[in-house]
Amino acid sequence: MTEARLYLDHAAATPLHPEARDAMLAAFDCWANPNSPYAEARQCNGIMEQARKKILAALDWQDDLVFTSGASEAVVIAAKRAKMPGRIHCCVEHDIVPHGMGEGSVALTVDENGIVDMAALNQALAHGPSLVAIQLVNNETGVIQPIEQIYEKVKAAGSLLLCDAAQGAGKIDLPDADFIAVSAHKLGGPAGVGALLVKDLGTLEAIGGQEKGYRRGTQNVPDAAGFAAALEAERFRKAMPRLKELRQSFENAVRVMGGTIIAEGAPRIATIGGIAMPGATSAAMLVQLDLAGISVSSGSACSSGAMKGSRIVAAMGHEDLANHFLRISFGPDTTDADINRLLVELKKFA
Repeated sequence: MTEARLYLDHAAATPLHPEARDAMLAAFDCWANPNSPYAEARQCNGIMEQARKKILAALDWQDDLVFTSGASEAVVIAAKRAKMPGRIHCCVEHDIVPHGMGEGSVALTVDENGIVDMAALNQALAHGPSLVAIQLVNNETGVIQPIEQIYEKVKAAGSLLLCDAAQGAGKIDLPDADFIAVSAHKLGGPAGVGALLVKDLGTLEAIGGQEKGYRRGTQNVPDAAGFAAALEAERFRKAMPRLKELRQSFENAVRVMGGTIIAEGAPRIATIGGIAMPGATSAAMLVQLDLAGISVSSGSACSSGAMKGSRIVAAMGHEDLANHFLRISFGPDTTDADINRLLVELKKFA
């Protein structure tokens, strides 16, 4: 009897929570454009606005929410349209960030644990008001940036902070920032919907259309309902203490077999474990693990298909480990047995 596949790439996308599926199925009966004036549309608008309220409450955000197609679009909206002359971003951001911020954006370096260089941030802020993009949780290593400390510096400089929280929303508390990007499919909601949380809409250039004039296009009502239901279910948040212990146990075993834990000296989210194994390349390990029925990745889903070494690990000064890197990311239902099965296969690369 063939063993069931084991999915350990939840940082790329996590399976749809049943609560989200149920909410979406109910909302599919509402098909009208929520921006139209008649009764059918008002019903759809009511579902969408109720979802907005639920998401705001679940994320403990007191200000505005602009629905988007995901965190990438949310980042681009803020990066392109924030009313700040300058642009600054961290060198280990998701690929969408340097793309959205543009070629003139100043890239900040990080230390060996992936934490942003505060001296470099101070120097960049000294050149004038800017939009600063710093992620909450790194999508490859799980490193949690000191956003509170960073935001104090940004505010003191008369600048604005954009925080990509795609890997943290629904799992840990969100920080204070001017803009926060979140995505539903990282937390048990459907792919294709996310949000830009905005502290002050006046800091963002309006373009007309839907979402109070800040995002054109008919909103996806069923996906918004699924997004809200996934957050309300709190499956990830409730599992975080157990997943922290699970990741620690996993990493202890990796050390014993000669592997390296990436950024082990930094605060990291419980759902992501970045490791490097000395006996094989990332590409070879991905192939062998896939043949063994185990799904992991060697970095961001937006770039791992290229089979290149992790640019994040290299930016942290670990060029020798970049081509041996694997990202193991846990879901709310990941078990000890799952991790033991993975460890059996990883021993082959030691």
